[in-house]
Amino acid sequence: MRILLLSTYLPDRIQSIEKFTQVLENGLKKFGHEVRTIRPKPIMAKIKPTSTGIGKWLGYIDKFIFFPKILQKSLSWADIVHICDHSSAPYIQYLHNFPHVVTCNDMLAIRSALGEIKENPTRWTGKQLQRMILNGLNKSQRVVCISEQTKSDLMRISCLNPDRVSRIYMGLNYPYAPMRESIREKKLKELNLDLDTQFLLHVGSNVWYKNRFGVISIFKNLIRYDNAKKLFLVMVGRSLTTEIKEFMITHNLNYKVRELIDIENESLRALYSSATALLFPSLQEGFGWPLIEAQACGCPVFTSERPPMTEICGTTGIYLDPENHKKAAEIISKSLSILDRLKSKSLENANKFTEEAMITAYIQIYQEVLSQKQK
Repeated sequence: MRILLLSTYLPDRIQSIEKFTQVLENGLKKFGHEVRTIRPKPIMAKIKPTSTGIGKWLGYIDKFIFFPKILQKSLSWADIVHICDHSSAPYIQYLHNFPHVVTCNDMLAIRSALGEIKENPTRWTGKQLQRMILNGLNKSQRVVCISEQTKSDLMRISCLNPDRVSRIYMGLNYPYAPMRESIREKKLKELNLDLDTQFLLHVGSNVWYKNRFGVISIFKNLIRYDNAKKLFLVMVGRSLTTEIKEFMITHNLNYKVRELIDIENESLRALYSSATALLFPSLQEGFGWPLIEAQACGCPVFTSERPPMTEICGTTGIYLDPENHKKAAEIISKSLSILDRLKSKSLENANKFTEEAMITAYIQIYQEVLSQKQK
């Protein structure tokens, strides 16, 4: 097959979708398929490269005025188009009857625009954009959701027939696995950490549902317990917000929290392989990649007792209420002594989420979509 992957606009910096697109491209090529990836190019955005203010509107020109012509020209090469993120669903109007698949990564922005998520109010322009995205999804030939929770939200909100919606779990986006101690020691030293440092790890961005403030607050309550006083907290991702930094200063946490910004995969693997546990108290998720990344390295997981976290981790996670920070800290303190028992179970669970399984499932979906065209 000749598969055209449609990825996201680079100035939007949606790293998870970029990783997903790269995994798809590499995996599909391994299976002998021809693959090309296209995305809107930053043309007008070069005038003011920012995702806010006038830069955001210049980005809309790149996405919705310039890019459709590129997409339509690219169709002559392809057998099928795979839109790698549902936020690009408005492009479906240019595909007409051309075979296509859309991956729906979550319904959080659409649900926010509909007023379902009070923590994330949406402006008028955002509501119009999400309406366009939902309209595109409703016209999609086939939609693949990355969790049962995302599928459930989509089926509830959209007008899609069940036979047009599937679920394929994400596979690992990198060959995460336990790292040998000698290599870990070197990698940790590069990050100014010692091999014997005991720390909880959080991986995520500053978007509201990652609950980074909750992470810091839970940790503040946790280190009051005698068995947790030696723990540090390592925060990986974008730079912490001013609000969080001020909270850390107020509560004298600066010396206990280490911030690591946009580190490379092998450094992250070293952290997963060395951490006491991953702390992942998200309020919402579409899937939650760090859960299986950590488990693939034998790292136990503390996460929210909410789907899809419970769906992904099953019986291998230790669950907490992400909004009850004191109780969450108590659960973590009580569980520290049993974490070693979870390492083998964590590895077993992560083995369910392989790149090969994901790619094989998508190929089957492509074949089904193409066979429908031939009928």
